[in-house]
Amino acid sequence: MIKSMTGFGRAEHCDEKRKITVEIKSVNHRYLDVNIKMPKKLGFFESSIRNLLKEYMQRGKVDLYITYEDYAEDNYSLKYNKDIARTYLKYLNEMGNDFGLENDVRISVLSRYPEVFALEEMDIDEEELWNDMEKTIRSAAEAFVKSRLDEGENLKADLIKKLNGMLVYVEDIEKRAPAIIEEYRNKITEKVKDMLGDASIDESRILTEVTLYADRSCVDEELVRLRSHIKGTVDTLNAGGSVGRKLDFIAQEMNREANTILSKSTDLSTSNVAIDLKTDIEKVREQIQNIE
Repeated sequence: MIKSMTGFGRAEHCDEKRKITVEIKSVNHRYLDVNIKMPKKLGFFESSIRNLLKEYMQRGKVDLYITYEDYAEDNYSLKYNKDIARTYLKYLNEMGNDFGLENDVRISVLSRYPEVFALEEMDIDEEELWNDMEKTIRSAAEAFVKSRLDEGENLKADLIKKLNGMLVYVEDIEKRAPAIIEEYRNKITEKVKDMLGDASIDESRILTEVTLYADRSCVDEELVRLRSHIKGTVDTLNAGGSVGRKLDFIAQEMNREANTILSKSTDLSTSNVAIDLKTDIEKVREQIQNIE
């Protein structure tokens, strides 16, 4: 199946200890570019998260948002820093002696000094936390992939419709080609008649001129390659997978053939069809940019 590079997925885990919310969204990008936004306390999981995401995506600019709420009441401990309190008291006594002041510091005052008491977060069970995070990220990633697949199928259907329309343009150019040569032959013949009047016309010279014109304006090879590229694009779309780069290359080749057809054309009708063909190729190429 075809995946779009535009997608969104969300999942949430909540129990008596914690709440984890994960959101993933993406837009098209030439390579895989993952940006992770999460609390600093979860930063040591970043490498594992990036490796996990690679299982679900190959291309795209991906933003991952993780929010975390800790419900555990016993996750913090109060620490008494005796050495710091002793140092404060030492300098306070020293100040009293230096300035002849009474040291009236009480415990309630000393306890308010910075770092005498500190609230420290207890070590968390990393394995347990990672298990909860991994499940939540995978759930969000699966929803994300589904949205990409749904959008990819819509892209595929629209692309095939446009490609079938391009085949009609190719057929129109093929059908018009013999008439262009005949019209040119008649035009040359009329010009020669106007110039020579009743004198005999050298048919071999006219035939040579028409042959040279036909050779210069012939687009048979370009049309054959265009048909091949259109078929290759349809086959690639039907094969599925991460085919965005391959399709982009084929679209460039189709555009090159259309440019050549347009440059060789001396017929207004063919030129107009070639312009329509180029327009549809550009539309196809723009849509291909959104395929993974």
